[in-house]
Amino acid sequence: MGLLVLLNLAIWYVAVWENRGNILKVAFLNIGQGDAILIEAPNGNKMMIDGGPGGAAVESELSKQLPFYDRHLDLIILTHPDADHVAGFQSILNDYQVNEVMEPGSNTDTETYKKIEDTITAKNLPKVLARRGMRIILDRRRKIYLTILFPDRDPETWDTNTSSIVARLTYGHNSFLFQGDSPQMIENYLVSLDGANLKSDVLKAGHHGSKTSTSDLYVQTVQPVYTVISAGLHNRYGFPHHDTIDILNKYHTQLLKTYELGTIVLKSNGTNLTYDSSH
Repeated sequence: MGLLVLLNLAIWYVAVWENRGNILKVAFLNIGQGDAILIEAPNGNKMMIDGGPGGAAVESELSKQLPFYDRHLDLIILTHPDADHVAGFQSILNDYQVNEVMEPGSNTDTETYKKIEDTITAKNLPKVLARRGMRIILDRRRKIYLTILFPDRDPETWDTNTSSIVARLTYGHNSFLFQGDSPQMIENYLVSLDGANLKSDVLKAGHHGSKTSTSDLYVQTVQPVYTVISAGLHNRYGFPHHDTIDILNKYHTQLLKTYELGTIVLKSNGTNLTYDSSH
């Protein structure tokens, strides 16, 4: 049962010479127009949610967050097949040791995604389809885990954004909500399923702040203290949209934008959250 391997994430790499204390680090990398998020648990387990649009940016930013000798990722999650979320994984798969891969099971025929899938197959990496209810344990002793909220069924015939993996990371009293490019329809569906359980300290705004995501009901339910918008400066889509910013401001969440702040690093000890940035 390969699934059980992933759910328990039995990857006990521990860098005893590094002093992480009890700190969980979540870094929203400044990679331009796209998403790339590094999560590093206190025990040394590491995962990435999305890999950005490709080019040199993702490995450059990743190298700033990890020691030069650390070329290892326990898990990579491809939230959906769009190039601005996955293209950077091509170089990461070539240059880093990756243990496992998670994806939603979207159907796409883009050349970028096909090359990444070919690389995953060539490296014989275990691959699991994300489904609601799965729990990835990052640090068993400290009870740090990522819970998959969506998709809750096979999304093969869906639009790629709709199929985006939505997941919630929890450490003690702190929590983070990640959602790729998930649209308002899915956000509101999750509100109907989970209600107040969606409440999270940090929200990664869907679709880079597009008005197609970040519904009023969703933000009201999540009640984020911080909302991170990962987007490129002066991007051709006009992200983030004014409608989205208006909704976020309505609920008094603090906006953290990669195109203004650079890479944004949030740290949690299970009780308190702090953040810093590269700009």
